[in-house]
Amino acid sequence: MPAAPRLPRAVARPLRSLWAHASRFALPALAVVLGVACVTGALLYGGSARTAIEHTRRVAPPDASVTITQEQPPAGPAEPGAGGLGPGLLEQLRALPGAAGVRAVAEGSTFVAGRDGTLVGSRTNSAGVNYVPDSNGSDPRYPLAAGRGPRSAGEVALDRRAADRAGYRVGDRVRVVVQGEARDVRLVGVFTARDARVASGGTLTAFDEATARRRFGLTAISLTAADGTGEARLAARARKLLPPQAEAVTRSEAQARSAAGASAAGDKTTGLLLSFAAVVLLVAGFLVANTFAMLTAARAREHALLRVVGATRGNVLRLVLGEALLVGTAASAVGYPLGAALAMALKACLPVDGGAVAAPLPLMSLPAGLAALAVGVGVTALAAYVPARRAAAVAPMAALRTGEPPTPAALRRRNTVGCCVTGFGALLLWYLSDTPDLDMVTVAGAVLMTGLMLLTPWLAVGLGALLRGPLRRLAGVHGTLAVENARRNPRRTAATASALMVGLALVTAAGIGAASLSGMAERDAARAMASDLHVVPVDFAEIGDGTARRVARVPGAEAVTPTVPTGVELGAGRELGAVAVDPRTVGRAAGLTVAAGHLDRLGRDGIALSRTEADSRGLRVGSPLGDRRVVAVYDGPERLGPALVPLSAARPGERPDEILVRAAPGRTDALRDRIRDTLDNPALLVQNRADAALEAARPYGTLLTLTTALLSVAVLIGALGVVGTMAMSVRERTREIGVLRALGMHRRGVAWVIRLEALLICALGAFLGLAAGTATALTAVATQPAAEPRIPWLQLLLALALTAALTALATLPSTRRAANLPVVSAAGAEGA
Repeated sequence: MPAAPRLPRAVARPLRSLWAHASRFALPALAVVLGVACVTGALLYGGSARTAIEHTRRVAPPDASVTITQEQPPAGPAEPGAGGLGPGLLEQLRALPGAAGVRAVAEGSTFVAGRDGTLVGSRTNSAGVNYVPDSNGSDPRYPLAAGRGPRSAGEVALDRRAADRAGYRVGDRVRVVVQGEARDVRLVGVFTARDARVASGGTLTAFDEATARRRFGLTAISLTAADGTGEARLAARARKLLPPQAEAVTRSEAQARSAAGASAAGDKTTGLLLSFAAVVLLVAGFLVANTFAMLTAARAREHALLRVVGATRGNVLRLVLGEALLVGTAASAVGYPLGAALAMALKACLPVDGGAVAAPLPLMSLPAGLAALAVGVGVTALAAYVPARRAAAVAPMAALRTGEPPTPAALRRRNTVGCCVTGFGALLLWYLSDTPDLDMVTVAGAVLMTGLMLLTPWLAVGLGALLRGPLRRLAGVHGTLAVENARRNPRRTAATASALMVGLALVTAAGIGAASLSGMAERDAARAMASDLHVVPVDFAEIGDGTARRVARVPGAEAVTPTVPTGVELGAGRELGAVAVDPRTVGRAAGLTVAAGHLDRLGRDGIALSRTEADSRGLRVGSPLGDRRVVAVYDGPERLGPALVPLSAARPGERPDEILVRAAPGRTDALRDRIRDTLDNPALLVQNRADAALEAARPYGTLLTLTTALLSVAVLIGALGVVGTMAMSVRERTREIGVLRALGMHRRGVAWVIRLEALLICALGAFLGLAAGTATALTAVATQPAAEPRIPWLQLLLALALTAALTALATLPSTRRAANLPVVSAAGAEGA
């Protein structure tokens, strides 16, 4: 019978050693598993996001071989004979050789409200389109799945996905918002569409041809190439007919542009997630290095005995590194499927482009698998290298000893370097507080944290000396023992605290940064409010022309004016930005202070200047400015500046971006509710100052929640480091614990000593993390001129409390083991 194949000696020895100390390697392996999972999840989710974005952007109508658009489309419908995309160009293109079909495209922003009154689908990609029926009454671009196409202004058809999400069926009354106006129409058809907007989670609302042209104008022209005519040749022929402001793009060119944009967007998403994964791996590296350092010290006699029986330094080095490689390989194997699960969770929580595209996750991706293996093995081996060299340097005579503490000289050198690096980081942060370079601030924060890591052993000794007295008075002998145990091996305490420090520093910096940005957004939104109430559109929506008149008729509205951003020609190609307003009401609605002249004299040719603008130009009431004359000088919010003109001066197609409303005293909230009921438009927000501030701060709250959730993995790994340290500490002090029990200390007292020691390590890491994170975040905030620092005390206190609770829970296995050690056998043990 042939003998079973044997493993190579280079693998068998580390494997036997790993099996003998499996429990001690469990925690560093778990930390690497979490790091590998984060990297794998980021790569798989990023790849899926890139595929989804590319798919949505590459979807194109089947009949669009060449698409003609304008660089700046006109706001209204094209008039016959006008330049740009108009009926004349359409007729020329229809006669173009090689063009089998020409389609006029009239599209614009349109939203669909569901039965609950909220908007359906992605606001970015919701549009209204023109339905162009053929001789059979159907549009080949939008094949009908039910019903028929729209034929009048009171009828629409919806894409099938939008109808399903909103819960509409053919024959239902549907509320749509088009050009800022909400109206109820009849749903007469449901269609399918091969359109990037639908694939990206948006909605398509089809209007009849006349209604779409009246509302949106002619926005594009698509050409269908005849058989035997290439799209490039057709585009070349079309370009000869186009005006200068129009361009013809082939389907291939459009898809190439979209693919480039998709790749950039996917890479950005992947890079952001990988940055969080790098933080997790950094903390995991601390835990691996600390664990191998503790094991090296605990197994010093074992390594020395190997040297006695003939093993060389290289043999011992390869043994320890072999253990690290096996741990990294096993962690990579477990971390990959965990990363796939994480990618699935990210996909569910952070859908790409509205979640309409179900891009499959490449669960068996070779690049992600190789990256997981490289990260798991590389981080573990790199973190274990220094402990492996220390193990190899153990002399054979060390077989007579159990271990050797670090020499004071080594700590003195480390403290000197740490002081220099910390001081340099602090000075760099102070210097950068007046510069807008956030990247350099990040580098300076990293330098500061590196210096604090180097100083942590010295700080651990100092913290123990500082807390010895208070803990002795509060906890008696238990507090004294806890302090002395934490100071016994400052390197170990420092390595454990450093892992917690990194995680808490990043959570603190993210919290302060998000809170400061949120506060700045709230303040700016409140300051920008020029009236008691304002009506503003949601993103990508607009305000209808008649909305201001409807608001003015609401009881309790004392003064109402729309604001239309426009410009005033000054001649010689110069232009002055201005806001078109209602001259009769703007003063009261916006609370303007008129320093000279009268706002109601704006008339047709008048202009009002802010005091700052008038002084800078040296103008006063009566001075000419372009083809207008200054009729007033005023003080007011920056939003209503630097000039005001009457609504009649707004250019064709320019729409209001805001409606200002002054309420009767004490009736602001009641008026807000009445305006909402009157407009009944889910695409318009009616806000007071508090509402505007909350809406402006909302995105930062979401960002903070996501960032904290991702960075909390690093804090979790730091807590695992405390578990490993305390477990090793209990093993090393088996005899000491037995003696304490023999002298009368009860089990609860032993557990209390271990718990206090863990909390001291947690306190050291938390203090350093808060200090480094706060310094970095405040410097970053100082680089932004309009930002004011805001510290989220409640959030930081909650983070500290959760970290302390997590640490206490994490030490339960160690405290239970220490409390349950048999007194007689423990007192006779030799230690680790």
